[in-house]
Amino acid sequence: MSELKDDLDRESPRGTTPLDAGSGGSSASGIPTAPPAVARPGLHPAWIVAVVGFIALLGAAGFRSVPGVLMDPLHEEFGWSHGTIGAAVSVNVLLYGLISPFAAALMDRFGIRRVVACALVLIAAGSGLTVFMTRPWQLMATWGLLVGVGVGSMSMPFVATITGRWFVKHRGLVTGVLTAAGATGQLVFLPLIASLARDHGWRTPSLVVSATALAVVPLVLLFIRDFPSDAGVRAYGAEPGSDAGVRTAAPGGAARAVTVLAAIVRKPVFWLLAGGFAICGASTNGLIGTHFVSAAHDHGMPATTAAGLLALVGIFDVAGTIASGWLTDRLDSRYLLVAYYSLRGVSLLFLPVLFGPDVHPSMWAFIIFYGLDWIATVPPTVTLCRTHFGADGPVAFGWVFASHQIGAALAAFGAGVIRDIQGTYTTAWFIAGGLCGLAALLSAGIRRAPSAVDGLVRV
Repeated sequence: MSELKDDLDRESPRGTTPLDAGSGGSSASGIPTAPPAVARPGLHPAWIVAVVGFIALLGAAGFRSVPGVLMDPLHEEFGWSHGTIGAAVSVNVLLYGLISPFAAALMDRFGIRRVVACALVLIAAGSGLTVFMTRPWQLMATWGLLVGVGVGSMSMPFVATITGRWFVKHRGLVTGVLTAAGATGQLVFLPLIASLARDHGWRTPSLVVSATALAVVPLVLLFIRDFPSDAGVRAYGAEPGSDAGVRTAAPGGAARAVTVLAAIVRKPVFWLLAGGFAICGASTNGLIGTHFVSAAHDHGMPATTAAGLLALVGIFDVAGTIASGWLTDRLDSRYLLVAYYSLRGVSLLFLPVLFGPDVHPSMWAFIIFYGLDWIATVPPTVTLCRTHFGADGPVAFGWVFASHQIGAALAAFGAGVIRDIQGTYTTAWFIAGGLCGLAALLSAGIRRAPSAVDGLVRV
């Protein structure tokens, strides 16, 4: 703690004057900016931005997890098949990924605050309108389209943008903490949503999500600044005279996402990262996140108990992802990915024999083990994108993350179809375990970046 306090004291802008403090300004591209935040002694504004970003990401994760809990209530009320509901979820997770690189580019062009605030409004609209739906296409339009675009605008490239602009020191650790917000969102929302759906019907949690999304908007508008230079400070840990965190023009808007894609697809490392991350999405959000509650219910386990287990995955993922961020600052990111994917694949192969009406010690062991590995892959993947693609790293990671969601969408739909045809999810678990082994091999094939050390920052 004393080391952190010393870091904060050194980085606080006691000897500097905030740029245009108390008045508006304009960016290099001519876009007006909000009055910069005046940093308080002893606390670098980067930490305030990180905290608000954590809250926004926490909410987005909770919103994203709702369809998996509501699958059985929707099936019971409307008679829609698991495959039909899974298709709507697949639209959500697909857009969650495909919007990401464009959102990252728009954040460069119009600012983090504007993009995130608009995204929260879309989520509120999509979730609130579900209470009026009566047809499957309406589920796809609300939870699929509107909520998918909204949460996609606050996905992992949002993490890469914040850490890339605001942090030099402890960048990997902060990436892990912000990534863990996704797990914490599950922890907070899943048991609540399951209880509300059981006691009051599925419409009540939909309205709760809508109200929560709107409540986060003022926090984003009041406390997030787009660049450290807007607050008159350097990026946290940046050396004097460094241009880290200085506002720069980013012409092109969403078109830049396409330009970056055209450049990075020529590099083999992109396909290795994208292939591994597609399997990551299939084996987490697409399969476990969408179908675990339903699969457990097939074996006689109450939906609330299964949702609680999935929330426990979130608890252990917080520890696992933060630890992964800490390790990413110190170890070769490629080897971390090999280890994470290999261990995840083995755990999925054992899962089919662990289900039952009660929670046995073997299931507890799976929940702990799988939770630690849930999205531990994000910090090393972000680091590899930053190392191999430089200033285009956040947008490049947006495209890598898009592959993550393509894999998740295929798994969300495919597992639902397997369940409808075979009456069980067993084949889906085995396929996912084998694919994780392939992801480990793809990660092992990534070459070391030309720039000396693979993104390590010694602290």
